[in-house]
Amino acid sequence: MSDCIVIIPTYNEIENIESIIRSVLSQHKNFHILVIDDNSPDHTADKVVVLQSEFEGRLFLEKRMKKAGLGTAYVHGFKWSIARQYDYIFEMDADFSHNPNDLEKLYNACHFGDADLAIGSRYVTGVNVVNWPLNRVLMSYFASVYVRMITGMKIHDATAGFVCYKRQVLETIKLDKIKFVGYAFQIEMKYRTFSRKFQITEVPIIFTDRTKGQSKMSNSIIVEAVFGVISLRFKKLFNTL
Repeated sequence: MSDCIVIIPTYNEIENIESIIRSVLSQHKNFHILVIDDNSPDHTADKVVVLQSEFEGRLFLEKRMKKAGLGTAYVHGFKWSIARQYDYIFEMDADFSHNPNDLEKLYNACHFGDADLAIGSRYVTGVNVVNWPLNRVLMSYFASVYVRMITGMKIHDATAGFVCYKRQVLETIKLDKIKFVGYAFQIEMKYRTFSRKFQITEVPIIFTDRTKGQSKMSNSIIVEAVFGVISLRFKKLFNTL
């Protein structure tokens, strides 16, 4: 039994899924993987099922009936992982924008360090992003500046999606009250963690844009993030977060 589970949400990731699974499960640390697939038309889930026979007891699949958003996928995965008593619960993309070799850095920050939430940060030591167009880098960087201004969190990469939570954090946060499903979900989770006085540590990583498959970013996701931060701040002020 491993104490670590890596949650990987998928929608049409057939080009990446086998490689990312093999890379995570080949790490020195014994990680388990939970893939949460939103009924991908490209049959991503079918590939996971095939690989489960090879990685029995280490690779798990939850298949949902329709595309329902990143946030709900992670909340589903958090509840699944808490029920099975994993101590360290990771978020990770399927497209290799997050390097599996960095998983152990996040684990070490929580297990050996004092972090309750370890963030794989693109901006804590400058701008460590590869293959993104300049407008995307600027949008992401200044989104985190905006979040710091509104919320008071001293986090350089508030929108990061490569993180490790101690189980206690997710047990304390009221997961059924998580509102956002897109880009703002990552901000909301960090703000709820921050508001409950948990220790947050940023671990520098290099983020590399996907080379296979299509990005899920959209204008509606960005709008949700911009206005969502303000609503989170008001909830905190009125003790309803």
